Amino acid sequence: PGNCWAFKGHQGQVVIRLPARVYLTAITVQHISKDASPSGTINSAPRDIAVFVSLLGTSGGALALGGDREEETLLGMFSYNVEKDPTQTFALKNMLLPRAFSHVKLIVKSNWGNPRYTCIYRVKVHGK
Repeated sequence: PGNCWAFKGHQGQVVIRLPARVYLTAITVQHISKDASPSGTINSAPRDIAVFVSLLGTSGGALALGGDREEETLLGMFSYNVEKDPTQTFALKNMLLPRAFSHVKLIVKSNWGNPRYTCIYRVKVHGK
């Protein structure tokens, strides 16, 4: 517990560069369980999450962070549920983009009530 990627507040984002171009199928997010938490609460867990890919990334270039939303494509929005298993996998909508990507952007839009920080313990990207 506590050995996580933590960011200030309840919103944050990260861009993950994959070791190879991947046809994305799902993403897994992990947080600790209530039982493993020293305080007995996990209000720092992410709640609402969005996953994007960049069309610029298809040519091998870097993901544009400050760029237009038109350059990014939403592959899914989902909610991490603290009442379920600490490791949760969510299917991505890649049918409209039958191509491989080298970068994934994970945006955390809210957490479960912690005003100071949000923690993510593990993110796994699934695909071929």
